[in-house]
Amino acid sequence: MSQNATGIFLSAVLDRPVISLSGREVGRLFDVAMSPGDPLPVAHHVLVKTRHGIRRVAFSDVALFNQVVVSLRGEPESLPDLPEQENEVLMRRDILDRQIVDVDGARVVRVNDLKFALAKDGLCLSAVDVGFRGILRRLGYLRIWDFLGGVLHRQLAPKEIDWLLVQPLEANLSQLTLTVTRDKLSDLHPADLANIIAQLPHGNVSAVLNSIDVEAAGEAIGEMEPEVSSRVLSQLESSHAADVLEEMPPDEAADVLAELSDEKAQELLAQMDPEDAEKVQELLEHEDDSAGGLMNNEYLFVAPDATVDDALLQVRLLGAEVDTVYYIYVLDQEERLHGVLSLKRLLLARGDEPVAGIMSRNPKTVQVGSSLEDVLELVVQYKLAAVPVLEEDGKMAGIVTSDDIMEHFLPFALRWKQYKALRNF
Repeated sequence: MSQNATGIFLSAVLDRPVISLSGREVGRLFDVAMSPGDPLPVAHHVLVKTRHGIRRVAFSDVALFNQVVVSLRGEPESLPDLPEQENEVLMRRDILDRQIVDVDGARVVRVNDLKFALAKDGLCLSAVDVGFRGILRRLGYLRIWDFLGGVLHRQLAPKEIDWLLVQPLEANLSQLTLTVTRDKLSDLHPADLANIIAQLPHGNVSAVLNSIDVEAAGEAIGEMEPEVSSRVLSQLESSHAADVLEEMPPDEAADVLAELSDEKAQELLAQMDPEDAEKVQELLEHEDDSAGGLMNNEYLFVAPDATVDDALLQVRLLGAEVDTVYYIYVLDQEERLHGVLSLKRLLLARGDEPVAGIMSRNPKTVQVGSSLEDVLELVVQYKLAAVPVLEEDGKMAGIVTSDDIMEHFLPFALRWKQYKALRNF
């Protein structure tokens, strides 16, 4: 094998002449097949496009492999024509132009070119080019661009990802989509993870969600628009989808289920934990454009005779399970609201002090049927982090958080990423 093969890019060898031992052009290089190697994939055979069709030639029968020519060790008639390999991975067909989840950049990038290197096992796949240089190389403009860059002192930096950091998402490599350090996905901010998932091809979303824990999946899906999240969730098996829904705040889970068919929604509710399903079902009964439709029915509360220490204990015990811990509500046995305490006030009070003595009485509230404009008015006017929502009989039904109400009224321009994600489905 020629040492010139080191650092060869796939785009530089595709469609180059393939020459026999006698110097006769027998065809053009159509593709390169790789097989698993340690630590990098190695070239197994090449596909040569001839006048009579495609021939598969073992890579051991290739004498030269570079950007000018590919030569064989013999005449094609004397070399075995390999049969098509089961699940063979072809660089042009299966990997070029595929997508990679770039965890560091929290986005999806495209494989613009592939880089080979010479190793003891033969020709190895060493890196993927995800930058603009790969596009220019394939178009044949890279040399011109580099020349202009040298004149203007503005070189275009390479953007390559080492193949050791790239892993297939699915066992069926003929349907390869790639991800970088998949175990880091759960560590991303939910909004970044949601952005990545929304950009993935439709058929690969379930593979990503199956590779991360259900809590991270639930947080990410909660960051999406309900129309997008419902499509994402519908790609999972029902049992897995139910597990993800259980990790979401009830109001977000209800928003997602509301976008599904009644039959599918009831199927998922039936597979959820009964207590979680009951909370979600309750929210589904309210109109979407009402306080009840936007509220979350999980919140922290204590009895009127509780002390500050009792309230802080509730925060420690249940705070991780509740989406919002800005306030602790004071409810009697009939679930009627007596007052509200901010977390700051609790932390500054004496532990033995009764909550009834430091709570804010007559808090601002809305009814389950109140308009979202009424909720927004209270949030803005009184700078509230959450607004209590009451049933018609005065019982506490839930809360509407300021971030939920503000997100609802955000203009389209500030939510373009979510709508762009919707178009990808």
